[in-house]
Amino acid sequence: MDEPVYIVDGARTPFLKSRNRPGPFAASDLATDAGRALLLRQRFAPGELDEVILGCAAPSPDEVNIGRVAALRMGCGRKVPGWTVMRNCASGMQSVDSAIAQIRSGRSQLVLAGGVDALSRAPLLFGDAMVLWLASWYAAKSMGERAKMLAAFRPQYLAPVIGLMKGLTDPYVGLLMGQTAENLAFRFGITRVEMDAFAAESHRKVLAAQKSGHFARELVQLYDRSGKVYAADDGVREDSTPENLAKLRPFFDRKYGNVTAGNSSQITDGAAWLVVASQRAVDEHGLTPRGRIVDSQWAGLDPAQMGLGPVHAATPILARHRLGLNDLDAWEINEAFSAQVLACLRAWESEEYCRTELGLPGAMGTLDPAKLNADGGAIALGHPVGASGARITLHVLETLERTGGRRGMAAICIGGGLGGAMLVERV
Repeated sequence: MDEPVYIVDGARTPFLKSRNRPGPFAASDLATDAGRALLLRQRFAPGELDEVILGCAAPSPDEVNIGRVAALRMGCGRKVPGWTVMRNCASGMQSVDSAIAQIRSGRSQLVLAGGVDALSRAPLLFGDAMVLWLASWYAAKSMGERAKMLAAFRPQYLAPVIGLMKGLTDPYVGLLMGQTAENLAFRFGITRVEMDAFAAESHRKVLAAQKSGHFARELVQLYDRSGKVYAADDGVREDSTPENLAKLRPFFDRKYGNVTAGNSSQITDGAAWLVVASQRAVDEHGLTPRGRIVDSQWAGLDPAQMGLGPVHAATPILARHRLGLNDLDAWEINEAFSAQVLACLRAWESEEYCRTELGLPGAMGTLDPAKLNADGGAIALGHPVGASGARITLHVLETLERTGGRRGMAAICIGGGLGGAMLVERV
């Protein structure tokens, strides 16, 4: 378990906002284009990878093992295994953790790990009534039977079931992810004004980062079949001010709620990859690591409070390494919702929460806001569910390199009542 595991390099696509229709790229297109560009600048050939691991929460039916599809399309060859992992919002982080496990077990030395989702292409489904009607229709053996079926048909059978809404609803507690954010806002007394201010700041940070070139190294341009170029994340808005965000109506609890589309992460398409290597692979290929993965942790909690997952995953890592919140130089907490990130900060500040839920002697304290999501987050960039865990792991390292920091934490909440976190340090 003491085997060092390095991040050699990483890249991602621009995150492209869903506009209520299928986006220009399938998930495998996004993963392939980002991966090809990343592999082209390495000192090893794609076929020298030991395996490719890709996280994806919603692969299309024709790309179920999308990790293998992407590996073949990237030119890794038939002998490089490609496989897919799924841990909802942390699928991309799970792929990196799986790479760590493979390296430390000795099964692999050099792994391409990442995540992808094309949420704009989530399917529309038939409801059970239509499926049952079709089953009876195809089972009918005579024109008379089919005539009866036509007479029994009701137009409401054609009402589509939105697959994405199904995927964003917790089947155990029956709540949409946004409703769990409302739970946290109520629990910690987070106001609408605070939520909108946090969301506006996310947009401001992303705009500033784009102008300063902070995403330049990690971004890979995309080209669609008509030759159109997609060079930057396109969900960020200059008009996302607190005043404008305050005009939006609550979405998940229309009567009493405060969580809106504006203070929630966006439905987005995107992919992110990291090259993960052992010391042996670094030596054999003459690689120059950018960072080392020091530790990782997964945690479970009440699915109705799932947004607190980063607290439950990051805190044990801090305890193992005898670190306080501000002993780290950078934090990336995925912005599923403004209320969710603010609730994580409140939980660490709460004596009661830290004692009763985390088993600590007292509050962890207040995280320095300057260390949190320095270049904005998913509220402005978007949250392609399978990719976000890989993106924040890559970007916390990018932030450390830019600022001269040493250690950083990437943490993410996960639908179903889970949390994930990774501690990385700059090499």
